[in-house]
Amino acid sequence: MVSLFDPIKLGAIEARNRIFMAPMTRARATADHAPTAIMAEYYRQRASAGLILTEAIGISLQGLAWPYAPGIWNSAQVQAWRTVTDAVHAAGGRIVAQLWHMGRLTHTSFPGRGRPVSASATTAPGLAQTYDGKLPYEEARALHLDEIPAIIDQFANAARNAIQAGFDGVQIHAANGYLLDQFLRSSSNLRSDSYGGSVENRIRILLDVTLAVAQSIGAGRTSVRLSPNGEIKGINDDHPEELFVAAAKMLSKLGIAFLEIREPDFAGTNGKADRPPIAPLMRAAFRGPLVLNSDYDAAKAQAALDAGHANAISFGRPFIANPDLPGRFARRAALKSTDSASWYGRGAEGYTEL
Repeated sequence: MVSLFDPIKLGAIEARNRIFMAPMTRARATADHAPTAIMAEYYRQRASAGLILTEAIGISLQGLAWPYAPGIWNSAQVQAWRTVTDAVHAAGGRIVAQLWHMGRLTHTSFPGRGRPVSASATTAPGLAQTYDGKLPYEEARALHLDEIPAIIDQFANAARNAIQAGFDGVQIHAANGYLLDQFLRSSSNLRSDSYGGSVENRIRILLDVTLAVAQSIGAGRTSVRLSPNGEIKGINDDHPEELFVAAAKMLSKLGIAFLEIREPDFAGTNGKADRPPIAPLMRAAFRGPLVLNSDYDAAKAQAALDAGHANAISFGRPFIANPDLPGRFARRAALKSTDSASWYGRGAEGYTEL
């Protein structure tokens, strides 16, 4: 029987265990979105994870509007990321860059961003995190059909930059209400062209982006994250089973390294799923390694492997206060808790000093 502590091959990536670190924004980059020395130490401390999935990394100035979040569109950022990947590799770890375009969740208060863009002219609910504090989201403009190829190219260029920076692969962020998710879901995609309407059309941009990235760095170093169940950042879908099974089938045909699914616990008190899990349907449609995320502890994670529901599990917040999480699981040691006040701080407290 497969254990959380067994190695796994993900396309071209060899992971030494199946306890992965999930992507988490931590806001320790510079105002110019370059990684910092403290980020290298943070990721190095967590190199015992079978695979580190980085915090979301902006693919362009247009697509990034989170204070002190990192990017990977210019040479200075690429060079700074090299210090991070070198530190992780020196500690025996593997690390994948999550590539991010925020879509309608950007804000014009960030210099050079312009009006937010999305699948359609819609407005996210709630408040944006900005350098000027929390401000209401603004109405996005719909991307013109002739603008979409540039977005696809930005993902492919970011993937090439990630490999140049020493990453073992990339993850395309198509989850959590950001740009690609805004195209996928019916409540935020009101288009009537070849990128809107039918499920086939709404998954087209994910197909185009994934294909471009895979052609740039190899399908064996390309992965995708999806969040199929429940409203997130103001978007949802009328028929998510149909949508996300179609997306899983499409990604399976492309032969990507793995698919990660973030799906809140339907029965749990912390979950926000609005219907029974969709991941099992996607599991049947996707032939490659499947990684599940959200609301797992060690026992539930092992049970998911035992049942064949997943090949690995990614853990987010447990890794914040427990950089040695695989070792703690192995020893069955108690886990430390995390203070949310330190999640987006600028210093070492709650980050590298725990």
